Amino acid sequence: MKTILRILVFMSALSISAQSTYLHCGKLIDTKSGKVLSEKTIVVSGKKIISVENGYITPNNAEDITVDLKSKTVMPGLIDMHVHIEGETNPKSYLEDYTLNDADIAFNSVKYAKVTLMSGFTTVRDLGGSGVNVALRNAINAGKIEGPRIFTAEKALATTGGHADPTNGAKKSIMGNPGPKEGVVNGVEDAKKAVRQRYKNGADLIKITATGGVLSVAKSGENPQFTVEEIKAICDTAKDYGFHVAAHAHGDEGMQRAILGGVKTIEHGTLMSAETMELMKKHDVYLVPTITAGKFVSEKAQIDGYYPEIIVPKALDIGPKIQKMFGRAYKAGVGIAFGTDAAVFYHGDNGKEFGYMVEAGMPAMETIQSATITNAMLLKLDEEIGQIKSGYIADIIAVNENPITTISTMENVTFVMKEGVIYKK
Repeated sequence: MKTILRILVFMSALSISAQSTYLHCGKLIDTKSGKVLSEKTIVVSGKKIISVENGYITPNNAEDITVDLKSKTVMPGLIDMHVHIEGETNPKSYLEDYTLNDADIAFNSVKYAKVTLMSGFTTVRDLGGSGVNVALRNAINAGKIEGPRIFTAEKALATTGGHADPTNGAKKSIMGNPGPKEGVVNGVEDAKKAVRQRYKNGADLIKITATGGVLSVAKSGENPQFTVEEIKAICDTAKDYGFHVAAHAHGDEGMQRAILGGVKTIEHGTLMSAETMELMKKHDVYLVPTITAGKFVSEKAQIDGYYPEIIVPKALDIGPKIQKMFGRAYKAGVGIAFGTDAAVFYHGDNGKEFGYMVEAGMPAMETIQSATITNAMLLKLDEEIGQIKSGYIADIIAVNENPITTISTMENVTFVMKEGVIYKK
């Protein structure tokens, strides 16, 4: 009797594991070829795509699931290369730096992670927080909460008083003297130690603030804040640990130092010159434009009290310039990686970036490719995500219309599957 029971349990387990999901897709975006295909069936089993078939295939097994997406446009899960998943803009956010504990930040981040996933972004690169982002990544990977696959920089690296110095704006009695442990670098040895500390803390990559920033409580939004030697020490050390380096940068001199120092992506790039564009192409450095964030901060800066007074002139000056710079960079042939800076604006609005990119002159298909195959390549996951292809992870989304003709449809994702699990239908 025990033997029979064991056989029945084993057969039941086989039945469950063999269950497949058949997605009937009216339109399917092939991100590799840049073509929109019609009437396809994606067969998913477990976490992987098993096959992509012509026509609408009927499952053979009664246990299999069929999902009708015949009226939708289906594509791979999107990848946002610049988010801050721990927080979100609000008029009290600068006060919250002194009132929220890590536990508060963690509970808030759960909501932001879910909103991001439901917006069609199955993978994100988190470019700096308090360190809670590491625990959030681990909780998502363990299946404890719902959210995108996260690659995190943990705490962004700054210079003393620079963008991402965590004590900017604090009164002197609590300002202290943060160093490499807290992500503040002054000199080559600090640079090496700060990278190694991020490794110890569980980071996946390194983010530096190569210039001043719009939203830091400091006067300049564009001055260079690292030496080339410091950046090179960061990038060389990062390479030892398998990290790539992202560089926040608005000012042109800081961008050039970052590129020469060895970074892989320039975030924002607002005041980028034609010379810097050529330098980026020469060194195979990608631009992450974050147009949505620029538009948002310039709008909110016009509301009294939304930002501290020192931030307002920076937001009004720098914010509106990002989209035009992006258009010039794209036309110059600079590599483009999709990224939004979500948290500077509201999580879940990431899809607006596609429309702004199209407005600036990038074809709709290329914007989608920048958020799929390009970003998968930069994350060294181009054989796992970014395409709907046999053997790839089943990160799949759908929108109501064809984004090649109606790019605004990317703001309303109606179906989300991550690793073969349907989260939104």
